[in-house]
Amino acid sequence: MARASKGAGRGRTAPRPAAVGRGELVTLLDFVRYAVSRFVEARIAFAHGTTDPVAEAAFLVCEALHLHPDQFEIFANARVTAAEAKVILDLIGRRVATRKPAAYLVNKIYMRGLPFYVDERVIVPRSFVGELLDSHLGGEGGSLIDDPAAIERVLDLCTGSGCLAILAAHHFPNAQVDAVDVARGAIEVAARNVADHGLEDRVTLHRGDLFAPLGNARYDLIITNPPYVDAEGMASLPPECRAEPKLAFDGGADGLDVVRRILQDAPDHLTPDGGLLCEIGRGRELLEEAFPALPLLWLDTEDSEGEVFWISAADLG
Repeated sequence: MARASKGAGRGRTAPRPAAVGRGELVTLLDFVRYAVSRFVEARIAFAHGTTDPVAEAAFLVCEALHLHPDQFEIFANARVTAAEAKVILDLIGRRVATRKPAAYLVNKIYMRGLPFYVDERVIVPRSFVGELLDSHLGGEGGSLIDDPAAIERVLDLCTGSGCLAILAAHHFPNAQVDAVDVARGAIEVAARNVADHGLEDRVTLHRGDLFAPLGNARYDLIITNPPYVDAEGMASLPPECRAEPKLAFDGGADGLDVVRRILQDAPDHLTPDGGLLCEIGRGRELLEEAFPALPLLWLDTEDSEGEVFWISAADLG
């Protein structure tokens, strides 16, 4: 599960490509400007890998032209062919008319620079956990795990597209990674991504409810981005988020139903020196009231404050 956008307005009918005169848009930058204008006019919502209309426009233009997002600046002033312009304008029009996340339109999203396949069977990944793997769980800037190479077993709960499990496999080079999701469609998408990244021998997928399919297995690290949107948030989801699986958002009345279950059962699946990294969105105050005895360590990222916590196996008791 991941963050839901707020404050989105009602979508408007998208302009047809023919509404743009031939030769009016020439370069990649021209098409980005045009897309931004259409997105702002339609008041579409962002939070599916991009957080503003400029980033989303650049993402769609690059995907239409088979360019990595990092290559946009290199080709920003390059001219677009007539055939390419048609593809770009079609994507812009579909984004406004359908209000579907851009990632669904191109079946791709990037996390930490790596591409992942996505479709409507899974939520569009945009978890903070990927960044925290780099910043806090070992490596040059890490402090919670001294040596990533010493991690032998990792569990990714509510894996969705499998992106966090795959990022964990890259980050912990000697680890076997288990990934669990209750939805059959999610497991199918995750399997495609695991194969695309050549990690079939290191990432094992399990279909089931949280820890149920894992038996008595124990892990050095559990990571999870579970459903955590509360009832009020579910009622106000923008159209983009309503295109995603409801199951991946719905965290019950207060948003903490699944988180409570994870905290209850995690001690039985952690090694003595292990730990749990869990994203819960804006439920920090409620969680601290529900578990006042737990010394939760709240971690910040470039775009979040106190939406992800860490707790060691010893502190979970």
